[in-house]
Amino acid sequence: MKAPSVRRDDRSPGISASRWLLRLRAVPEIEMLTLANHAEVQNGLLYLSGAGWDRVTRAYKEGKKPRPQHFSIALSVLVPWSETNQRHEMLIRVEDEDGHHKLMEAKANIEVGRPPGKVPGTDSRSPLVVTGIVQFPKAGGYRVRATLGDEQRDYAFRVIDKVT
Repeated sequence: MKAPSVRRDDRSPGISASRWLLRLRAVPEIEMLTLANHAEVQNGLLYLSGAGWDRVTRAYKEGKKPRPQHFSIALSVLVPWSETNQRHEMLIRVEDEDGHHKLMEAKANIEVGRPPGKVPGTDSRSPLVVTGIVQFPKAGGYRVRATLGDEQRDYAFRVIDKVT
């Protein structure tokens, strides 16, 4: 199936052509993925503290092991009107940068309803937080990989050792 041609004035301001085409397909999309020192969802709102980092510095004494790292993975899923009241499976993994070693995995089902008064045809957002404690085996590159249906989103970060 050929994707429809897109003229700049056919789409909402600030939406890229690829995101606009995703909306035409009417599938949920991972709108935002980040790491934070702490994150939580309360009353449908996503609260972040110390978010957006891309490196972890592990300070430890020579001859000792570094302590496990506590962090939160926060994301927001944009769910089109036509996909509300349906269950969508999400898979979130923390792995090395090559994807060979899985350090943490979480599965979640996302189901967004249609609240009373919601304007027909409007999208909904579903925030999600996964909190974990991970013992990184070594310094180097890692990633969080979130998968929702056919969509996959990565967030890369590095672990740096500071031995004292």
